[in-house]
This record gives sequence, structure tokens and C-alpha cells, in this order.
Amino acid sequence: MPASMYGDLDRPPLNRDVLERALVTPGAMWTQVAVVESSASTNADLAQRAAASDEDGLVLIAEHQTAGRGRLDRTWTAPARSGLTMSVLVRPDDVAPVRWPWIPLLTGLAVAATLRREAGVEAGLKWPNDVLVGERKVAGVLVERIDPGKDGRRPAAVIGIGLNVSLRRDELPVPTATSLALEGATSTDRSLLARGVLRTLEGLLTDWYRHGGDAGAGLRTAYVGACLTIGRQVQIVQPDGEEVRGQAVSVDEAGRLIVRTSQGQVAVGAGDVVHLRSGGQT
Repeated sequence: MPASMYGDLDRPPLNRDVLERALVTPGAMWTQVAVVESSASTNADLAQRAAASDEDGLVLIAEHQTAGRGRLDRTWTAPARSGLTMSVLVRPDDVAPVRWPWIPLLTGLAVAATLRREAGVEAGLKWPNDVLVGERKVAGVLVERIDPGKDGRRPAAVIGIGLNVSLRRDELPVPTATSLALEGATSTDRSLLARGVLRTLEGLLTDWYRHGGDAGAGLRTAYVGACLTIGRQVQIVQPDGEEVRGQAVSVDEAGRLIVRTSQGQVAVGAGDVVHLRSGGQT
């Protein structure tokens, strides 16, 4: 493609046809790959599809997301083609809803494993939704459940992934963020990274489905091993505003973070987590 068709030679566009040939194969989880130039929110776009049809296995990637949403309704944007912004639509029919909180955890595991393998960076996980390199956030995950409507459509999960690939320091959304380029990654090829994340995610989801969502079949062990939150002193603000402070010691079979506090152990299902330094400092 001529260089004049995009302004930044370090940020070439994705090739949808190549991605679809690699990912949409007989028996594969992914049934369609779409690459769009711009989207307000890939999660919102797929949520609309999920509510209007029984489609499954859809992948939507936006070269530029203009109103991306993170946890706690935070918004973020990044320059076009500087990251990997994608959502997938899956329908875990045979997994009880009580086990769906494992979806963001296994997604983070897929992203971190891909970054270690394909980009040569030591990525780890911050419970429940972030992928870190050191103490800086390189990727985030947002999962939304689409409940069945009156028409009886199957419930769905829309999994959103945002990965900072080639952002420069002055383009970072917050000082605590980073990108693969800033971390000296061996590859910033977004097509390679997309294929790696989606294939790894497919493998983890398929195994999770096979076990009925039971994280005791190796998933919990793998997650705990990759989670940088375990062993740290943490401060967690839960959705109701209640604060928990203590040492994160494990993740239980429901995907909740187990925190040892001065009043005993507490299982936290959701919240905004801060890793504290020694002495309780952020």
C-alpha cells in the first residue's frame, strides 16, 4: 500500500483479509473479523449486534476508537493505529453466569502470554482487568454481559481489549501508562499481536467452556502465577465506595481477590485496585 495512504509510516493499517484467513477457519471460535477505520466504541458496536441477533464469534477491530470506555466508565482515546483496539462477541451457553467473572481474568491472561511470547516483554496482570509491564499499564480489558431480551436471544459477553502498541511518551493517556514501543518490545506488529491474542484467547475460552467454567482445572493456577497483585499490599475501593486495605493473598474459584486485612480475610469481587508500596504508600 502506498505510504501516502496513511500518515505515519510507523503505524501501518491492519489487513482484514489476512487476519480473517488466519483466524476464521473450520471449527474455529471466530466466525467473522471486521476492521473499521473508526468506532466510537467497539464494545458498544458489538453489544448492539448481540442484542439484535444470535451471532457468535465476532471480532471487531477499530483503527481509531474515539470514545473508548474503560472500567468505572472512564474514557480514553489514542492516536489512530497506535494501539490494538478490539472487541469480541462470545456466548458461553454452557457456563453458569456466576462463573462469568473469570472472562476478564482469562482475557488478561491471554494478552499477557501473547506479549511475553510475541513482543518479548515481561507482562503481568493486575487484578482484575489490567496488563502491566513493571508497574505501568500496557493494556486493559472490559467485559460487558448482554442479557437475553424478551425475544429469547442467548446471553452474550462482549470482551473489549485495548493495547498500547506504538504510543510515544507524550501520547500516553496517563503517567502510569506505557506502550510496547516504550518498553523495547521485539515486535510492534499489530497484525501479529492481534492473531496471537485471539488464538490464545480462543484456546483459554475453549478449555474454560469444556470444563463448564470451572477455574479449578488449571486456569486459576495459571492466573495466580501471572498476577502481580498477589503478595502485594493493596487498597481497593469497591463499587459501593467501601474501602479494603491489606495484603492480596490469592484468587478464589469465583475469581474474587482474597485480601488479608486486620479484621481477617475478605473476598473482593470488583473494585479499583491500587498497588501500595512498602509502608502503605501508593
